[in-house]
Amino acid sequence: MNEIIRGVVKGVLWTIGAVILIGAVIVFRLAHVSEPEKTASLDFRGFVPLPDGASLTVLDYVTISDQRLFVTNESNGSVYKVALKGAGLPQPGDVTEFKSEPATHGVALTPSKTVAYVTRSEVNAVDAFDPQTMKAIARVPVSEDPDGVIFDSIHNLVYVANGDAHLATLIDPVTHTVAATIPLGGKPEFPALDPQTGLIYQNLRDINAVAAVDVANRSVNATWNLTGCEEPSGMAFDQDARRLFIGCAGNARLIVFDLATHRVTATVAIGAGPDSVAFDPQLQRIYTAGKAGILTVLQQESHGTYKLLDSVKLHYGAHTLAFDPTTHRLFVAYASLFGPPRLAVFDPRTQH
Repeated sequence: MNEIIRGVVKGVLWTIGAVILIGAVIVFRLAHVSEPEKTASLDFRGFVPLPDGASLTVLDYVTISDQRLFVTNESNGSVYKVALKGAGLPQPGDVTEFKSEPATHGVALTPSKTVAYVTRSEVNAVDAFDPQTMKAIARVPVSEDPDGVIFDSIHNLVYVANGDAHLATLIDPVTHTVAATIPLGGKPEFPALDPQTGLIYQNLRDINAVAAVDVANRSVNATWNLTGCEEPSGMAFDQDARRLFIGCAGNARLIVFDLATHRVTATVAIGAGPDSVAFDPQLQRIYTAGKAGILTVLQQESHGTYKLLDSVKLHYGAHTLAFDPTTHRLFVAYASLFGPPRLAVFDPRTQH
């Protein structure tokens, strides 16, 4: 019996030691911030510090509109607005803040850029706010787990992906009230509006599929399986080539989904836990970032193949990004522990 007890105690101690070691590694990776390694495709320009709001800060969505960058702090509920300055790096004085409850996620702006919307999953609401003054305008209660959000300029509606509720909420931007909900048949992640058809393409993470949402008819037109993709998360849209670029969080792949044939035409290995995907149509580059802190840079070739340009080790938890279509500059949001959160800034190199 004593041998059995000693074996159990030994096993427990080994387990505790392993947990402590893993915890220490995670703490170190979050607390220690270094400059990214040099790459062939990108020039690192520096960090933009953001206000320090919590011991552990997880930044979520990054949205760029008219030389303004909005980034959400999932940990404390803040939305930061960063004034962009062309080739110069934003300074602390260029950052303003809209404070409210956590957890914040997506941001979308109306075409006039006078009203913005942010999703808040812990209070199941969407806040309308003034992006100039960063003050609240109205709060719209919605279904469970509001996350991704876009403005549907074709139908003049705010489209909200409600993850746990498995539906989309449509908000009237004039009255700031819910106009309708659309059952989606799965847990929605990132959506993308197709200006050509008026449809919204919506990733459904739990069933490994993408849906075509018909906002006008308040219905789902079709749902297609994403072969080779586990847990689709981030999405970017190549409007000219009619392709969706979808990050697969469960198996670290980027898939290319052809909207003419409704099938997956390419699969590329990328960094683990991919969350955000961005596409630069002028440079024909695809960027992905994930929970493992790996920034993947892919080049879309003219014949529809994909070349890996770089796989850049950044910072653990750096899972969200956006690019500025005016300057082609790339911004990646870093998680932080015991320090201020920050954005890493990169300029593309066009010669390799």
